[in-house]
Amino acid sequence: MKRARSIRARLLLGAALMLVAFVAGAGLAVQRAHADSVQAAHFAQLQSTIYLLLAEAELDATGALVMPPAFPEPRLSVADSGLYAQIVNTRRGEEWKSASTVGIRPPFQRASPIGEWRYDTLEGAGGAFLAVTYAVNWAGRTAQAPLVLSVLEDKAGFDRELRIFARTLWTWLGGAAVLLLLSQTLLLEWGLAPLARVTTEIRRIEDGEQAEVQGRYPAAIAALTDNLNTLIRQERVRQTRYKEALSFLAHSLKTPLAVLRTAINEPAQLPALVAQQVTRMDDIVQHQLGRAAASGAARFAPYLALAPVVNRIRDSLAKVYADKGLVFTVDCPAQLAWRIDEGDAFEMLGNVLDNAAKWARHRVAVRVRREAQQLTIRIEDDGPGFSDTHAILQLHVRGDEKVPGHGVGLAVVNDLVVSHGGELNLSRSELGGAQLDIVLRAAAAN
Repeated sequence: MKRARSIRARLLLGAALMLVAFVAGAGLAVQRAHADSVQAAHFAQLQSTIYLLLAEAELDATGALVMPPAFPEPRLSVADSGLYAQIVNTRRGEEWKSASTVGIRPPFQRASPIGEWRYDTLEGAGGAFLAVTYAVNWAGRTAQAPLVLSVLEDKAGFDRELRIFARTLWTWLGGAAVLLLLSQTLLLEWGLAPLARVTTEIRRIEDGEQAEVQGRYPAAIAALTDNLNTLIRQERVRQTRYKEALSFLAHSLKTPLAVLRTAINEPAQLPALVAQQVTRMDDIVQHQLGRAAASGAARFAPYLALAPVVNRIRDSLAKVYADKGLVFTVDCPAQLAWRIDEGDAFEMLGNVLDNAAKWARHRVAVRVRREAQQLTIRIEDDGPGFSDTHAILQLHVRGDEKVPGHGVGLAVVNDLVVSHGGELNLSRSELGGAQLDIVLRAAAAN
């Protein structure tokens, strides 16, 4: 069977993927924002150059364009400086180019709508360029003409600036990501250390080196270790109960078997003795099986509504003892529920109600109440009552030491109640017969 990836590996992988995704997303966003910002700054600088050209441009008396030999922007006067300018007088079909264009042919724009700014990235023989174009109806002192001004900048400087920023950005982000991943790894190791200790303790329990989880753990894990200890204790109690039941069963059957062996030599008494001892052995087996099968108090058992259980037992007993015409009074809230195995509930309530119905003359009363973490069940009848409550409560010691007439039912009930950490009390009822009180307490959280 393929083993699932460990929690540590899952968390580290998840953290690494989330960190990479975040760093990549943040880096791309910052890089894009920086590129847009740098491009806007370059276009703004080119736009300023166009304003500079407009400030220097003049028209002579014939409408011809007149430009000065030098400009405040020195790159316009240096050949192949990376900054290039052109002015086209569309009316006269003439054009002016800056001295920087000597020897190269930048891809200038020659037409543009009047009054509109155009920002482009153009490709030419000399490479890629950032371009700003503006068209205007220019009025000189003596003439007017439509001019198209175009300024280009070599994109190599822009690209280089972006590369430098990207290299710096990803270097720092990568370093930060590595540091964060190392920090997360250390935090995970620290946070998962209690789980590693629990695993070690469980291995020691499996190897028999310790009985249960003993360490102190954070609240989130303490609930797990407490429940684990509860399961371990319940399993050990169950195993002990099985062993004791087998031991008691073997011991209790010795006497009936010895009687039967003796009866073989007395043929006249054999049928009666066999019937008597078989009944006795059957009671012993039922008692010990009941003890062994008791689930006991379980923090993990689902809540069981008790009213339907009591009503089903009442209806069954009403049919069994129909000749007595018993009146059953049941006082159990419909919403009352308790953590108990359904089999234990039927065994416990069935035995005590059957005993009450067997000895009652006319009436059996059942009252079930829950107060906080305690459940109280009271069964009363109007029969003769118990002759020796102490002896009956000691029945769980040996299944063959039963008071004649009461069967092994109460002995099984007593064992069930004890396994649930409860108490069984016998007394005289106000109805005149027996009163049996069962007090159960909720399984405690350790």
